[in-house]
This record gives sequence, structure tokens and C-alpha cells, in this order.
Amino acid sequence: MFEAEEFDQTRSSRRRPRKELPPFYYHQHFLEMLDFLEQSYSHVFEPQHREFLADFRDLDLHSQALYVRLINRKGRVFAISRLRYPEIGPVTLPLNSLRAAGFVAAPGTEHFDQVLQFLTKAEILTILTATLAGVPRSARKQDLVLLAQAHCAPADFMACLQSSRIIVQRRVDAVRYLLFLYFGRIREGMDQFTMRDMGLVRAHAFKSEYEARFQEIAEAREHYYFAARLHRARSKSANDSLMDALTKESADWPEPVTNGAARLRDKLAYALGKAQEQRDNLDEAIDVHSRGEAVRSTERAIRLMFNAGRRDDAQKLLESCLDSPRSDEEATFARDLYSRKFDSKRTSTATDILRAATTIAVDEAYQGAPERAAVAWFEEQGQRAFRVENALWRTFFGLLLWDLLFTRSDAELHSPFDSIPRGLKTGTFYADHSDEVESRLGLLENPVRLKLELLRVSTQHFSVQNGVFRWRQRILDALFAFVDAVEPEAAQTVLRQISKHYPDMRYGYPDLLVLDEDGVRFVEIKAEGDQLRRNQLVKIEQLQAAGFRAEVMRVRWALDPRQTYVVVDVETTGGRGEQHRVTEIGAVKVQGGKVIDRYSTLLNPERVIPPSITRLTGITAAMVASAPRFSDVADEFEEFLGDAIFVAHNVAFDYRFISQEFRRLGRSFRLPRLCTVAGMRRFYPGHSSYSLAALTQEYDIPLKSHHRALCDADAAAELLILINEKRAELCETSAL
Repeated sequence: MFEAEEFDQTRSSRRRPRKELPPFYYHQHFLEMLDFLEQSYSHVFEPQHREFLADFRDLDLHSQALYVRLINRKGRVFAISRLRYPEIGPVTLPLNSLRAAGFVAAPGTEHFDQVLQFLTKAEILTILTATLAGVPRSARKQDLVLLAQAHCAPADFMACLQSSRIIVQRRVDAVRYLLFLYFGRIREGMDQFTMRDMGLVRAHAFKSEYEARFQEIAEAREHYYFAARLHRARSKSANDSLMDALTKESADWPEPVTNGAARLRDKLAYALGKAQEQRDNLDEAIDVHSRGEAVRSTERAIRLMFNAGRRDDAQKLLESCLDSPRSDEEATFARDLYSRKFDSKRTSTATDILRAATTIAVDEAYQGAPERAAVAWFEEQGQRAFRVENALWRTFFGLLLWDLLFTRSDAELHSPFDSIPRGLKTGTFYADHSDEVESRLGLLENPVRLKLELLRVSTQHFSVQNGVFRWRQRILDALFAFVDAVEPEAAQTVLRQISKHYPDMRYGYPDLLVLDEDGVRFVEIKAEGDQLRRNQLVKIEQLQAAGFRAEVMRVRWALDPRQTYVVVDVETTGGRGEQHRVTEIGAVKVQGGKVIDRYSTLLNPERVIPPSITRLTGITAAMVASAPRFSDVADEFEEFLGDAIFVAHNVAFDYRFISQEFRRLGRSFRLPRLCTVAGMRRFYPGHSSYSLAALTQEYDIPLKSHHRALCDADAAAELLILINEKRAELCETSAL
């Protein structure tokens, strides 16, 4: 959505030096979690969870540590010989303690499928060849697993197994429930704690006290019921028999009382429905899709009814969506599909809007970045344009309501790893805080005061991780420009909808914010072959209903004779690694098929130039000793580049080195790119080599000082001119 030069708190954190962890760090994490749960969640414990906690705390340190190790390992079946942990030492006594307390056991028939996945191909083959005839020794492991499941009784297979060398983790459901209470989703381990301690993940510091995510045991139970089944349906080990069992069970699903459980139910219904569709089980797919209330499940159920010839059923369900839509997206979908099925409309609303959209011609060099091309186009028209997508509204919402969302004593956050308040997830945020939300929305009537407030929050909390938005300087620039131009009532309407329906309102916003003489305009950009997705159409309609101008624009690729290109070549101290530096820059500015300017400088790389590089380029340490550093020329080189398209022969190499040099100065660098290697391959195919030397010889282009930057840049500029000549011919042909 946004680019590398903008502040990204996650990637920034990954560059921090890793911390040394104490020997029993994982055990400390587990105790930290248990203490938290006993303090905040004891009201939603069932007897089995209380018994688990009591039995675990009765274990000695090494037994506790070994069990936590098992929790954090992949799978639930383990070879005893592989349980080797220096801080624990020999595992015989800890395992005996765990067996006695019911935390581990020998595998039983109920573990048949898990054991099959754990065993090696050779181990399965040994048992199968002893019990079945004609087992192919060349079969893949997964084929042998299926063969065992189809033809072996679990008890017979397990009887042939040397089970004394294997243990299985028990009380898995109790552990999974406790992890679910803490994290709010099914997790198989506690890697988040480890990554926090290593500095790879930031746990927020909003509060010292947290609200339980579930107030009653029934609420926790129904969330866990659907979350656990959804986790199984999405797991890599899910097979047809599991999906069939989960689908059959859907007839007995409990009716969710809370919005959170209903959303999990809807995700499960969709996952099971799609699984049945893939096997052409249409009746089962329709049935399980119909148990969900999300628009995508309803749509699939209706479309499958049409495919199965159940036209009356489909029409009845479609009309119920029209009469009582559960969301704006469902209303849009139902209206569109009904008109196509029963009013003989041939195309969808999204297709109609896309076909009727204004088309702008932008230079083909922007292919792959149509939004950036459109920004440049609007700016050429004298308008301000920002690429914002979802970030504008989410950042505005998060900053405006920061205190209410995160820092106040009644802000409903559930753990240090939870960064989205409960009310946003459940849809109760506005109802719980309507007076305060409206008071904050009132700030839009005073742009000066509003910007001061947004600036205060940004300054005070910048880079604090949260689940609503990411901190990026460029989006703040766009937001402040938006505040100056927006009609307060329109923005208030959208922000109010976000506070009421956050899960549905956080995605789908148009790509661009455009500020022109008439104020604010939102534009969704589509290149050739792109489709207008339904959630994008819904957001456009919602913005229009709020009073905004919102539309779709299409991009047509063309050759713009006014487009400026800068062809760059760099010489460096080496080809790979961030430690290598630029020793020379050559740049040639091209417009309208002519060279209009040049730039060249040697650079002091502030490191040794290897002899092999000197032999290749002719650049010596003496030549660069008194040359400027990149920091000395960064401003003038950036000015020379301007807003041109960055061109090079193998552009990734030169662009990466220039980007790294700017990044060392703490500055962002981003320009559209064009590669003359790729361009020559496309427009001049058939050459055995597309190296610069080979192409210049083929097309009689001077290359007197190969591997000197300006000479190579001049040669690549001539290749660019050849490429653009072919592009111009194709554009003329397509126009005809």
C-alpha cells in the first residue's frame, strides 16, 4: 500500500540488535501469561482449566519447562530421543512427572492421524508392508498416509508401532483455550513473547491494566467454539474427511450471541463452503454457505443455487437480501445480481462504472505503478494529489480518537499484544462512547484547532504501535491538506460510520485524494485489465452518500513526448551487500528523443576499492581521495533527477545503490523506473546477448570507456531512444 521510504515501524524494529535471552525464557513467558489469565480471566475458566493450572503449578521447574517446550513445538507427537534441552538436562524424570500428572502419554488410537503425519515414510512403509499386500515402495509419504487411513484399523496399526519411543502432548484443548483467552485467536505457541523480548515485535505500552475480552463464560465458550473449528479447517493438515465432519457438524452450530462469534461463524461457513465447492458437492456447499451471514457466503449460496437449477430458492434468498440487507455491500450485491438475473441486464454495475470512467493517458514507463502515474498526471494539471487508499481515513480516525481508543482508563484493550479496542471489533464503540465521539467530531468545524490536536497526538505518540493505522509522515501531510479542504459534515459522516462499523469500514477506500479548485475528490485508479471490486464500489457509493466526489478513472498507457527520463549508471566498490558504496555517478537527461543535459561526478566511497574493481573500472583510490562524498552531492543530484523516470541498463542494480546512499542519509528515494535491458528484449528480440557492450556494438553506439559511469549512461540513453521509437510506433498503431 505504501512504499519503503515511508516509516514502517515493523521493519524498523527488525533492524534492532537481538537480545540474549535467559535459559528458561519460555518458561517465564508461560508463567507471565498464566498470572495474567488468573488475574483477569478466572471468571471464564471451566473446571478443566482450573485443574490444569493447579496441576501445572504443582510440577517442578524442569517438568514445567519441558511441557512448555512441547507447547511451543510444532505438532503434538514427539520422539523422546529428540527432546534435548541443555537447560533441562536428561528428560527421563521430567517426563515421568508429566506422565503422572496427565500432561503427556503414549499415543492411543485417537492419535492415529497425528501419528501418521509424524512418522517417516520408511516407518509407515514398514508397518504397511507387514499388514497389507502390494504396497508400492515408491509411493510418496502422503499416499502411504491415505492408504493407511483407508485400509488399516487404528488399533491394529498402533499395535505394530514401537510407541515406547513416542509421546503425545495431552491437555491440548486446555492450553489452547488459555492461549485463546490471552491472544484472542487460536495459537499453537508463545512466539510473540519471544519476539517481544528479542526486540522483533513491539508490545504496546498504552496501559498497565487491561480489560478481559470476554465478560461471561458463555461468551468465551462460543468464541472459542468457532475459532477452534476455523483453525482446524484452515490448517495444512485439513483433509476431506475433516472438512466433511466439520460440515456435518454445522447443522448443530450454536447460535452466536455476540458479533465477534458471529464473524468467526461466518468465516468458518465460507471456508467449509468453498471446500465443498472444490469437490463439486453443491448441495453441501449451499447448505453450509447458508449458515453464514457474511455477504460472500450469501453470494456463493445464491450463485450455486442458480448453477444447481434451484432458481426459485435463489430468487427468494436474493429478494430477502434486497428487502432487509445486512450491510451496504449486501445491498449492492443483491441489487446488481437481481438486475442481471431477472431484469436482463447484461453487465454488472462495477463493469458499467468502469467502462464509463474517464480515461487518462500516461507514460508507459509507469506500468506497474498506475496510482503513481495518476498522481503525476493530476499534478501536471495543477492539482494536489496524494496516494492514500485506506490509510487516510484510518489515520484520521485513530489520531482524532486516540485517547478514547487507547490511553484512557476505560479503553478496552485486552493484553499488551492486543492493539485494537474491543468496541471496534464488536461494533459497540460508538454506542458506548457516542457523546465523546460526537464531541471529537465537532473539532472538524475548526480546522486550525483540529490540526493542532492532530499534531499534539502525533508528536506525543509517534511510532507507538497500534492496530488501527501505521505511522507514516506522508499520510500526515495528506491528512493536514485534507483537513484544510474538506467539508466538515461529509468527513464527520464517514468517521461516524467507521466508529460504528469498523470491521466493514476499514478497507476499500479509493487510491487517491485529489485537491482541486472545487475541494476534495477521491479517485480509484484502474489500469487495463483491472476490475472494480465490490468493496471498492461500496466505498465509492458510501463516500458519495456522505457528500464527497468519488469516482473511478482509467489509465491508458502511452508515450508522452514531454516525459523526462534520466539515464543513470553507477560504478561501485562491489556488486552485493550494503557495505559496498558508489564511486562514480553518470547521468544523462533525455526528453523528446534528445539528450538535454548531463551530470557526472566521482565519489569518495569512504572504504577501500578492491583491486578487481579498479581493474574493471579504472577508478583508483587516488582518483577518489579528494572527490566529494555522496552526502556532499545528494542535493544537487536529486535536483538533477527531479521527477524524471529513472532509467538504467539493469535498473535494479543502479537504483538499489542510489537508494542505499540516500537511506544512509536518512532520506527517502523513490522514482518510477525503466530498464533498458527489459525494453530491448521486448522491442528488439532475438539477440544472443543483451549486455550493454553487445547492444552498442549491434546498433553502432559509441562505447569508448566502458565501465565508466557517464560513458555507459550515454550508451544506455541511446538504447532508451531506440526503445521509445518502437513504443511510439506501437502507440500510433493502437490509436488507429
